[in-house]
Amino acid sequence: MTKKIHKTIEEWQSLLTPEQFRVTRLCGTEPPFSGKYWNHHEKGIYCCVCCKTPLFSSQHKFDSGTGWPSFFAPIDPQLISTRDDFSYGMHRIEILCAICDAHLGHVFPDGPPPTGLRYCVNSASLEFVPESSRTPEPKSTHD
Repeated sequence: MTKKIHKTIEEWQSLLTPEQFRVTRLCGTEPPFSGKYWNHHEKGIYCCVCCKTPLFSSQHKFDSGTGWPSFFAPIDPQLISTRDDFSYGMHRIEILCAICDAHLGHVFPDGPPPTGLRYCVNSASLEFVPESSRTPEPKSTHD
């Protein structure tokens, strides 16, 4: 596992927009259908906006109809941590970046196969890296 990232509230505030800070560091939620990635269909990787850890792939993204980006699986389950959330008089499972503890959203058991899970994520907690801008894998010299 990669080393945890710890910063002060002031450091996070200087690195993030007010909306990114509100969502990721104060466990906020953006209104449905308002985030830049809820209806986003480009191929690539969605990273944590705070620490740039790759969290979700466009290959695992689906339209849940909820107004938030939804994924049926993370790239690596060890990069997502969870905790019980009893806010708003209900029980939900909060998802966080396991590297920097950024609030991402919640996970629900109503997603599509193969996992049956819906990782409902705030756009403000993500930074998208298009597939076209990623460095290609080096070719093997043993071919």
